[in-house]
Amino acid sequence: MVLLAWHIWMILGIIFIIIEIFDPAFFFVSLGIGAIVTGLLALLPFVQNSVLLQIFLFAIFSFIAFLFMRKLGKKVLAHPGEETNVYALKGKIAHVSVAIPAESKGYVKVGGEEWVAVAEDNMHIDIGEKVLITGIDGNKLIVKKSN
Repeated sequence: MVLLAWHIWMILGIIFIIIEIFDPAFFFVSLGIGAIVTGLLALLPFVQNSVLLQIFLFAIFSFIAFLFMRKLGKKVLAHPGEETNVYALKGKIAHVSVAIPAESKGYVKVGGEEWVAVAEDNMHIDIGEKVLITGIDGNKLIVKKSN
C-alpha cells in the first residue's frame, strides 16, 4: 500500500487532535486542523506534487486556526462558571437550628443539610432566625443575620 501525501496529512491531523485530548492547550488542535485542511487541499492536482506548497499551506492554516482557537479559548476561560460543592452555598439563606453563641459555633440548616456555622460579626444568633451565608472557612459556614 502506498501512502499518498493527503493520507499523511490526515493521519497527522488525527494524531494532533488526539494529543489535544491529553493536553488541552488549544495548540495541537490548531495543528490538527491545519493538517486536515492541507490533506484535503493535497487532493488537488496542483498541490499534490509540491511538498513545499503543502508545508506552506499547513503553516498558514495552522496559524489561522491557532488565532481562532486562542480567541475561543479566551472566551471560554473568561467565564469560570458557577461555584460548586460547598462554595455554591455562598449567598444562600439558611435557618439556625442550634443557636450560634457569640464567638462560638452553632448549626444552620440549608438545603436539607446541617452545617457548623459561626457568626461573621461574633454576635449571638437565636434558633429559627434566617441567616445569609457570607463565606466558607474549612468545614464551617460564616453567616450573618438576614434582613
